[in-house]
Amino acid sequence: MPSSATTLPSPGNAPAAAPDLAAIKARQRAIWAAGDYAVIGTTLQIVGERICETVDLRAGERVLDVAAGNGNATLAAARRFAAVTSTDYVGALLERGRERAAAEGLPVEFREADAEALPFPDASFDVALSTFGVMFTPDQERAAAELARVVRPGGRIGLANWTPEGFIGQVFRTIGKHVPPPAGVKSPALWGTETRLAELFPGHRIQVVRQIFNFRYRSATHWLEVFRTWYGPVHRAFAALEPAGQAALEGDIRALLERLDCGGGNGLVVPSEYLEVVVTRR
Repeated sequence: MPSSATTLPSPGNAPAAAPDLAAIKARQRAIWAAGDYAVIGTTLQIVGERICETVDLRAGERVLDVAAGNGNATLAAARRFAAVTSTDYVGALLERGRERAAAEGLPVEFREADAEALPFPDASFDVALSTFGVMFTPDQERAAAELARVVRPGGRIGLANWTPEGFIGQVFRTIGKHVPPPAGVKSPALWGTETRLAELFPGHRIQVVRQIFNFRYRSATHWLEVFRTWYGPVHRAFAALEPAGQAALEGDIRALLERLDCGGGNGLVVPSEYLEVVVTRR
């Protein structure tokens, strides 16, 4: 064989094909548009209030809420007299945020935008926020780079990210046993680890506090009804399964809820850990 010939890899050691991130993102957009995340999102309002306090938000600062959903952090920042731009790639969710801001008379700019390609110049904002939003982007490195890019040097990035060990991390792991996630895409829950945050924001100062959000529902059955109906990822997971698979998934989630419930029989109370993160841009 001539020395210039190239040896082709055998099927057993061929490199894995790179995931089609554009296709995955399109599917994710459809997932988050399914149901009505705002039904769940409004119960998380306290997280938006906390992150604004943790980043020490000041009146008049330019704030960008990324993957804002129905606007929890958006409203919290606007209530503190910041100049807020609220973005998401699901227009229906932005509309819910717009309705909430109008009801309170809060001046907010709403703009449909992809967290991986933010349509703003470098250093446009003093603060960027994302509560349980940017962590779900398929291209994590690009999303983190965009957050850092649009914040001025010395500005802050405030994040709330579910941890792998916490309740929501366990819910997604449970779903993954029944409906496997896309191959080659990193778990969103990695944003809830200090190791991954250091990889995503190299050279920047990172402060992390572990927080708890308590899911408060009438019962495990009530939680399942609400999330199965309104929360896109759970809604779509059940829709993807045959009746026997749906019953198995429901049984596993119910067992998780009952194991973690600390309500003592007086309503469901399930603590869910998340990381509250402040990245100070170098």
